[in-house]
Amino acid sequence: MKTAIVTGASSGIGFEISQKLVHMGYRVYGFGRDFSKVEFDNPNFIREVCDITNTNKFFRRIDEIKAKGEVFLLVNNGGIGYFGPHEELNPKKIHEMVTTNLEVPMALSSILLRQLKKNKGIIINISSVTAKEISTYGCAYSATKAGLTHFSESLFSEVRKTGVKIITIHPDMTKSNFYRNANFSEDDSSEDFYINCRNVADAVEWILNEPTSLVVTELTLKPQKHRIKRK
Repeated sequence: MKTAIVTGASSGIGFEISQKLVHMGYRVYGFGRDFSKVEFDNPNFIREVCDITNTNKFFRRIDEIKAKGEVFLLVNNGGIGYFGPHEELNPKKIHEMVTTNLEVPMALSSILLRQLKKNKGIIINISSVTAKEISTYGCAYSATKAGLTHFSESLFSEVRKTGVKIITIHPDMTKSNFYRNANFSEDDSSEDFYINCRNVADAVEWILNEPTSLVVTELTLKPQKHRIKRK
């Protein structure tokens, strides 16, 4: 049985990916802050209650999992976004975004890379469409996601000869609780205006079913139409 590590696994995209992986036969170590609302009991879904910004505790647990020598897949999904005029973002919020969205995925990839090379494994980074677009009132968030995307591209170039795959997914407006800190959310008046977390999980399944000789390094997922809703 292949082992996967998924961050941000207690809700939204990360939870849907975790369920998908379990149904595909993976053992999933899912990291999240609060699993109290998660209704998915399966012995191959190991709930790891942890704030990944507490990096000392988080990386110690990763080392324990890594010691078993089975990690094949890393999904860097954990993320946070604060939106609004940049002068209204305090340093604490900026630090939290940089740590969660960029520092942790880079450090986690480093910790696991030798094992992923040995297992010819896969890293999937969940970025954002804002990584490649101008993001007014979200410039700090989009900068962290642009950094993650560029990191993915460069790391793939570095390790592709070892058989490791690095894939970046860029979801657009997704129906989840991600926008809880924003004054806007997805327009839920029509399914044409947002993508579902399950759509991202389906994209992960498609990636994992690629031939070993093929790598689609980037996927962008957008709804057919674009509209947001102000709170």
